[in-house]
Amino acid sequence: MELATSMEAIHARAAELGVDLDAVDLDSITLPPGEDFGILSDDEDLLQNEDIPELEMGFSNIIVVDNLPVVPPEKYEKLENVVRKIYSQIGVIKEGGLWMPTHPETQKTYGYCFIEYNTPQEAEVAREKTNGYKLDKSHIFAVNMFDDFEKYMKVPDEWAPAEIKPYTPGENLLKWLTDDKARDQFVIRAGTFTEVYWNDARRLIPELVYQKQYWTDSYIQWSPLGTHLATVHRQGAQVWGGDDKFVRLMRFAHPQVKLIDFSPGEKYLITYSSQEPSNPRDTHRVLLNIFDVRTGKVMRDFKGSADEFTSGGSMGVSGVSWPVFRWGGGKDDKYFARLGKNVISVYETETFSLLDKKSLKVENVVDFSWSPTDPIISLFVPELGGGNQPARVSLFQMPGKEEIRQKNLFSVSDCKMYWQNNGEYLAVQVDRYTKTKKSIYTGFELFRIKERDIPIEVFELENKNDKIIAFAWEPRGHRFAVIHGDGPKPDISFYAMRTVKDGVSVSRVAKLATLKGKQANSLFWSPAGRFIVLAGLKGFNGQLEFFNVDDLETMATGEHFMATDIMWDPTGRFLATAVTSVHEMENGFVIWSFNGKQIYKISKDHFYQFQWRPRPPSLLTPEKEDEIAKNLKRYSKKYEQEDQDVHNQVDEAERKRRMQLQEDWEGWLAKWKQLHEEERSYRMELRGGEDSDKEEETEIKEIEAEELVDVTEETVAFDLDQD
Repeated sequence: MELATSMEAIHARAAELGVDLDAVDLDSITLPPGEDFGILSDDEDLLQNEDIPELEMGFSNIIVVDNLPVVPPEKYEKLENVVRKIYSQIGVIKEGGLWMPTHPETQKTYGYCFIEYNTPQEAEVAREKTNGYKLDKSHIFAVNMFDDFEKYMKVPDEWAPAEIKPYTPGENLLKWLTDDKARDQFVIRAGTFTEVYWNDARRLIPELVYQKQYWTDSYIQWSPLGTHLATVHRQGAQVWGGDDKFVRLMRFAHPQVKLIDFSPGEKYLITYSSQEPSNPRDTHRVLLNIFDVRTGKVMRDFKGSADEFTSGGSMGVSGVSWPVFRWGGGKDDKYFARLGKNVISVYETETFSLLDKKSLKVENVVDFSWSPTDPIISLFVPELGGGNQPARVSLFQMPGKEEIRQKNLFSVSDCKMYWQNNGEYLAVQVDRYTKTKKSIYTGFELFRIKERDIPIEVFELENKNDKIIAFAWEPRGHRFAVIHGDGPKPDISFYAMRTVKDGVSVSRVAKLATLKGKQANSLFWSPAGRFIVLAGLKGFNGQLEFFNVDDLETMATGEHFMATDIMWDPTGRFLATAVTSVHEMENGFVIWSFNGKQIYKISKDHFYQFQWRPRPPSLLTPEKEDEIAKNLKRYSKKYEQEDQDVHNQVDEAERKRRMQLQEDWEGWLAKWKQLHEEERSYRMELRGGEDSDKEEETEIKEIEAEELVDVTEETVAFDLDQD
């Protein structure tokens, strides 16, 4: 059915373009080397109405433990229990996965055993941790992977020197960070083209870096640190990178993949696909693979029905919450977790198995989120038993799964959790019922994560009945903003988590200002803090206000009509607003300066995506950044001169452009004057020898014409008088 539908789409598209497919010689079509444009060749495996094949692990999940004691039958069970106890602490041993061979006559063990784990990663860790393990003075374990025996059997009897291959440098994946103009890159997807650009604000135009048609079948995504650009295809996903050529770095085979997600440190990539069931009453079958980005190796896969992956998160495809797995523990990629029924399953990436081999059991848990910087989970449990058991928010520290803070909440309707990007604060927005339960009001529980005993401050707006439209923390700062109100133009308030009293900084929430009646429903802080864009999307048709929170003043206002997306660049210097193909008109994007000046506007038909390329964290220390900020004027002189030079170059280029236009005009004029002169004799012949080109010989005659008015009326009157 899928292929039939695809062919119908192809014929329909061909009809729109006026192409007769029957007249096309398909055998004459040659694709560029290394490119398939998503077209499967005859030798590629097709997945059509078939179950997703399971990956064959071979014997890579089996280890061989040698130098065990040789024991008689009566001691067999005791030795087996000792071995099982040692190795079950490392990973999950499969049922029947521990086997100690015995001599058929004496029934004594041979002194070795085979252990089969669930995953190759667990087996590898077991080998690393127990090879050389001292059971007693006479028995020191020698542990090998089962696959290694085959490898060692292939070692030739005669030694031969290793072949030394010439060194070939790999792709410089960070070259883009060394741009001498300190520009940022962005990628766009419009029509069938995907394009990467430099944001050249000095020249007021984007500079094309790389362009490719049919680069992706679905969408594109930067990795969190900007090292890779991922594309999604029917056969799987791919990552690209390099200088300015964007070469393919790795392929990840996963047929019919629909969604992808990187780990924060870019070490792993999760891919997702689903298959429609043959029985309409059944749910979709889901497959998730976790790949090592560098090697392309599958580290772990998860299979099941869509119902098993629908808890928490925002909806992705087939009713499944996305992302299914949420990464935590900072940029080390040590832990990932998913929400289940009454449990949060936390996995560690050393073995890709459950942490401590069991899930964190939390009755009725409905949501959780990780601290952006630390292995801390915050979770929310709603009320139970009609309010007899209060709702609560809890913090758990990994890997010990220790509950480090808890707050009970009463009369709760809903709850949202917002982490500050430095992991210093957690804001819990709590919607509560009034006593009559006829209306709802909102308050906040503010957790100070880095302070001793994690103090919690209860915070409410001056009018606690105001509807909360948006909440956002200041990145790398201690302030937050709230849009609140019930009218068509809500208010926006700014608060600080610290206040100064008697010259001393005190940990207490303080109100900074309230802006009345703003056309805004979204908040976009600059990644560097201090500046914020108050945006009115959807019903407000793209209203923009650029606000300086330090000085509490509006720097500029603007509008991008029908804007659907707003994105700061990673440095906080520029802002992009875009109208995507959600709307049929006005597709394209606009680049603004941080203070609200429009830099340039680009229109693109069928505009699908705009993404800034992320940057890795700065290598500068906070002290060095403070020193640069204090001496900014001294540093800025160099760049002001560079800006002036570029401005002069732009002025010179504009002058040359105008001179060229003048020269082109004069050349065109001279060409037609010459042609006019060459045709002079022909014109004279047509005019009987008259030379009409000489203006002084032109004779001008003036003719006067008299007009008679009411002659008929006067004549009629005269005749009447005669009678």
